[in-house]
Amino acid sequence: MRGVTTEYSGTGDPARSLALLWRTRERVSRKGRPDLSVDRIVRAAIEVADTEGLAALSMRRVAERLGVGTMSLYTYVPGKGELLDVMLDTVYGEAARPTDVPGGWRGRLTQIARETRALYLRHPWLLQVATTRPPLGPNVIARYEYELGAVDGIGLTDLEMDAVVTLISGFVHGAVRGAVEAAQAAERTGMTEEQWWQAHAPYLEKAMDPRRFPLAARVGAAAGEEYQAAGDPARAFEFGLDRILDGIEVLIRDRPAGGAPPAAG
Repeated sequence: MRGVTTEYSGTGDPARSLALLWRTRERVSRKGRPDLSVDRIVRAAIEVADTEGLAALSMRRVAERLGVGTMSLYTYVPGKGELLDVMLDTVYGEAARPTDVPGGWRGRLTQIARETRALYLRHPWLLQVATTRPPLGPNVIARYEYELGAVDGIGLTDLEMDAVVTLISGFVHGAVRGAVEAAQAAERTGMTEEQWWQAHAPYLEKAMDPRRFPLAARVGAAAGEEYQAAGDPARAFEFGLDRILDGIEVLIRDRPAGGAPPAAG
């Protein structure tokens, strides 16, 4: 990924982050610029991360994009840590949350997974932000509420509902990485996956000796012919998601009559 780095949410001052996330106070001094606001700064920061990568994100770079002095930003946003929290909460608010998804709980979880995947593809830098300490903004909490609603009342305990939501989120995070890396590889090299494999086919045929690697040669040839690439991230995503949903279905189906066991405590 472009300019690979890892950032961590929740590193800013908690009181200031929460004030920004919930807009309980937009700090503007007499020296504040009338053409600036928290929302405008956050939008510019997201644009920097989208187009240049997370490694390029800094208060200075955001100020340059806005055409203002760096110190002007600190009137509205205390620092990069708080800014990153609001960026995360803002993009999480982009995800659609329809209430009339067909297909029961499977359809609802499928919609959530696909919508989350699309969000990562629009904002690949999200893959580089560790959110074990998530920003507790309105969009993050609304997202969690919506995701829990997808599995509410289907026979799971509260802890199992949380575990299912976490499982789907973790799967999407891992599965989408391949799609992002493939897109960025094509962008950097100027070659599509198909072009790359065609150029390397003669060397791969020599390396993949069927006498030494019979399974790898056979399965690899079938996959390569089908995908015209090392793999198909979109197809792998759908296959993996279906298998996870199958497992959840077994958990619900095999539950003793009477529904979910009582919650602990």
